[in-house]
Amino acid sequence: MSQVHFQSKFPQVGTTIFTVMSALAKEHQAINLGQGFPDFSCDPKLLEAVENAMRNDHNQYPPMTGIPELRQKISQKIEQFYGAHYDPDTEITVTAGATQAILTVVLAVVRPNEEVVVIEPVYDSYIPAIDLAGGKLKSVKMIPQKNAEGLVEKYVLPWDDLAKAINSNTRLVMINSPHNPTGMVWQTEDLNRLVELVRPTNALICSDEVYEHMVYDNQLHQSVSRHPELKARSFVISSFGKTFHVTGWKVGYVSAPEYLMTEFRKVHQFNVFTVNTPMQFGISSYLDYPTAYTELPAFYQKKRDFFSSELLQTQFKLLPSQGTYFQCADYSQLKIPEAQLDEATFCQWLTSEIQVAAIPVSAFYSKPVNSHVIRFCYAKKDTTLQLALERLKKIAS
Repeated sequence: MSQVHFQSKFPQVGTTIFTVMSALAKEHQAINLGQGFPDFSCDPKLLEAVENAMRNDHNQYPPMTGIPELRQKISQKIEQFYGAHYDPDTEITVTAGATQAILTVVLAVVRPNEEVVVIEPVYDSYIPAIDLAGGKLKSVKMIPQKNAEGLVEKYVLPWDDLAKAINSNTRLVMINSPHNPTGMVWQTEDLNRLVELVRPTNALICSDEVYEHMVYDNQLHQSVSRHPELKARSFVISSFGKTFHVTGWKVGYVSAPEYLMTEFRKVHQFNVFTVNTPMQFGISSYLDYPTAYTELPAFYQKKRDFFSSELLQTQFKLLPSQGTYFQCADYSQLKIPEAQLDEATFCQWLTSEIQVAAIPVSAFYSKPVNSHVIRFCYAKKDTTLQLALERLKKIAS
């Protein structure tokens, strides 16, 4: 059968690294510490709330913007945590997960050839979203600080490069904290520096805060919502899927000033229109429990500490994991020949031969890099982490 000729919008794009590594993990029966999803169940009370919603016939189309009850509780939660008020009727929209929210933000405000600044390494949906909108990518790279032995110790924000990239032509700056994949967390002084850069411009902010409730060591998440000047020009994105261990439900939300949310909803209504009804009612009911959010930091910090303390007994060099549920590690000092492989090849070898899947940090860049850093996900049962650690220790002790 002959094919009709057309020009691909994404000629360089293949299957995402997460899908590739998860498929490889399944093929080799490997423990999947690559893709960021828990292997444990959510709170049974949440499942019960969704089931009750279904049985109470909340199964038809909800309002395009999300059910009022949920938007009201989102507004109350933001005010409780960050001291910022968003009108639930005009400034909050429930989305089909964070990835849809990101794409909708970009499509709503970026016109062809308008500049969009991203900070690499960057979640893999950002740049394709910019391409779909016809925007002009301006990428700056985090600085991998290395020690005397040449090992990456941490990633720091590239303020000098950001100052050069953000100007009167910038339409949107896309930021992410806590940061995937590095686990870095923005501080108050970082938000203050960002304000100084965008103040003389008309640049908008897209702030991806899906790991907002996974910040550790008694730190507070510094949402852009806390900063009035940033709030006035920002879309803030969060995820119930990440927060409540139900990534497959794909339910998130966006908060933004009314003049920005109006534009967001124009695209949202023709993108997905609306979001799964019983899940919205179930989540809304579950938010009545006072511990819905508050227990999460300690829960994941315990997993981080267990995983990192065990991995520290090996030749992996661990980077700080201040937030998210990811642990990055430099593998270049492993005393095996494979330690000289590039990140993608090393992860393939690790999955097929050691039966532990990880993600190469190089996959979060628009152009090839190789820092010998890979990302593990510790949002797993302790038994899963223990088995993975036993296998990793065989090559790295």
